[in-house]
Amino acid sequence: MASQMACAFRRLEPAMDRMISAARLFAQPVLRLALAVPFWYSGLTKWTGFLVLSPAATYLFSEDFKLHLPGGPYHLPFPGVLAPLDAVMEIILPVLLVLGLGTRFAALGLLVMTGVIELVVPEGWANFHLPWAGLALGIMALGAGPLSLDHLLAGRFAARGRGR
Repeated sequence: MASQMACAFRRLEPAMDRMISAARLFAQPVLRLALAVPFWYSGLTKWTGFLVLSPAATYLFSEDFKLHLPGGPYHLPFPGVLAPLDAVMEIILPVLLVLGLGTRFAALGLLVMTGVIELVVPEGWANFHLPWAGLALGIMALGAGPLSLDHLLAGRFAARGRGR
């Protein structure tokens, strides 16, 4: 019986190797996309046109969003700066993630934003903030992966360095 199982596992090895290779190729782009999508869609809601910030975005940052800290909640500081900064970052950082360009820094930016969002909407920790933080940390740890501009650029710079 044990030898039959060992034989069956040996027959499965090539399929498992192919599955692992495919997962190694596609895991990082899928992680990057999974983190980028919610921030991209949120960013789109903050604009009414090209470089025209939505009045709703300004209202959210000045009136609706509050920091839930001990003794609070407190109004956000500098809502006139934070609203457009957030709106720009929610567009730029997801684009960088999807392209795999400056990937670890883009993931760090979204991790910081997730931390701030947690202070503003603390009830979203289990369904949103924890998965976003996990994705961002995973991307920061694993990097962009082979299907990325980071990987392409690193290869080009390494080739130039060898050519000297």
